[in-house]
Amino acid sequence: MDLSPRDSEDFPEIREGVRRLCTQFPGEYWRKLDAAREYPTEFVRALTEAGWLSVLIPEEYGGSGLGLSAAAAILETIQAEGCNGGACHAQMYIMGTILRHGSEEQKREYLPRIASGELRLQAFGVTEPTSGTDTTALRTTAVREGDEYVVNGQKIWTSRAEHSDLMLLLARTTPREQVAKKTEGLSTFIVDMREVAGKSLTIRPIRTMMNHATTEVFFDNMRIPASALVGEEGKGFRYILSGMNAERTLIAAECVGDAKWFIAKAAAYAGERKVFGRAIGANQGISFPIARAYANMRAAELMVQEAARLYEAGKPMGAEANMAKMLAADASVEAGNACIQTHGGFGFAEEYDIERKFRETRLYQVAPISTNLILSYLAEHVLGMPRSY
Repeated sequence: MDLSPRDSEDFPEIREGVRRLCTQFPGEYWRKLDAAREYPTEFVRALTEAGWLSVLIPEEYGGSGLGLSAAAAILETIQAEGCNGGACHAQMYIMGTILRHGSEEQKREYLPRIASGELRLQAFGVTEPTSGTDTTALRTTAVREGDEYVVNGQKIWTSRAEHSDLMLLLARTTPREQVAKKTEGLSTFIVDMREVAGKSLTIRPIRTMMNHATTEVFFDNMRIPASALVGEEGKGFRYILSGMNAERTLIAAECVGDAKWFIAKAAAYAGERKVFGRAIGANQGISFPIARAYANMRAAELMVQEAARLYEAGKPMGAEANMAKMLAADASVEAGNACIQTHGGFGFAEEYDIERKFRETRLYQVAPISTNLILSYLAEHVLGMPRSY
């Protein structure tokens, strides 16, 4: 069942190519990884070799030079085919910070090797145990000493750190009490973890309810070259915000894909499963929740497309990125609930993949930003109401 929009310009060739790749990784592949909590190395390698993870990298650096809309189409399709782009999606949304704010030397050094798969850029070191989504309250410091920065602190929920060569790190370079605004004094760095892992950088895995390969990371007098600084010192929060808007848009696209998978699964089962002599889909109690989930998915999909359009045009799109993420995350959970309810007990059986996909999509009610914080943002910055936090 194809639930893609009826739009010939919505990257049909890209979607078909991703679909063909995903057929090589059926539900059984993901169930085995889920049971063992293992990283989908073969899947990520296949995406890399096919060039799907380098679509945002300009052609001059070995990528495809496409926009955020193309990246969204790729990730949405991955999810709609029953696979999990969460294993590698950071490589797309981290890219924006380097593309927009990195030096020419950094782009030449890293982008071609990321595009070829020689280097993996999956780790995004922002969140800390005591700060959560209050990013400006982070405590990790980077102190300049000659031609180096010395980094000390801790990050948490740094997903894929064990499977990444590079980390995009946000740290405070000027104490909070010495800056006029709390958003100042934060700087962004590209950290080559191969040089410091197991020495001044320690990675500890965190087991979660889904197979998400997330970790906590500790920095103990970690020395990195001054050339690792992205853009200007003290301006990193603004650079990271750009990446966060891309992150929210792309994760919203993934949620749309999840919703499409749930809806297609539920609609097909509702037409096949017969109870009391007729298909259960003939009952409005079954069909209406699936139909409503489809309507809400399509509404979220349109907001994702709008957020991506604004991002590509270089226009402000914080509100659209946040709304896209919230609406799509809600739509995917709604569709997941409808799918479980349609399948009854079978919805909880591993072999149907529904419970795994539901656990995976449930994450996005919380990450990368919670629904309540999105509502607070919209209330203050869009509707002009008093700040709530």
